[in-house]
Amino acid sequence: MTYTAEVQFKFDATFTHTYGSFLDADDYIPEEHYLITAPAADLTAKQYFKLFEKFMLCVGMSPCSIRSGAMSLVFNDYTNEEEQRKVCKEYELTMDEDLEKKYQEFMKRDAEWARLNKSEPKIKGDNMPPWGHSDMEALVNNDNAWDSE
Repeated sequence: MTYTAEVQFKFDATFTHTYGSFLDADDYIPEEHYLITAPAADLTAKQYFKLFEKFMLCVGMSPCSIRSGAMSLVFNDYTNEEEQRKVCKEYELTMDEDLEKKYQEFMKRDAEWARLNKSEPKIKGDNMPPWGHSDMEALVNNDNAWDSE
């Protein structure tokens, strides 16, 4: 037994210019028809959203409005806070209610970092100056001295 399914998004629009209006007829196409189809048998929820995003772009929605609409499905008063927190964890987001706690954690980390940077280093250097140009010349000259013997 085989199963086939197809999802379709259809948009039909017509524009009739009325003379005397402030709209310029060149800004509009007199007639538009869009039909977007996709096989629906194996689409995931994310693929459906991607498909609907394409449809919304096709009918003139801005990407910003599309993202805002998608986020409003998750972060509204009717969605359980536990579900919202799951999405926040998945996408590494911070809810407004948690900002004060995060700020306090950052302040503790900053204080600890400052304390560690103030203390003496655990491993002390060998007090050797770093190699410079004159040191390298001395080595080369010293090597040449060995060659001349």
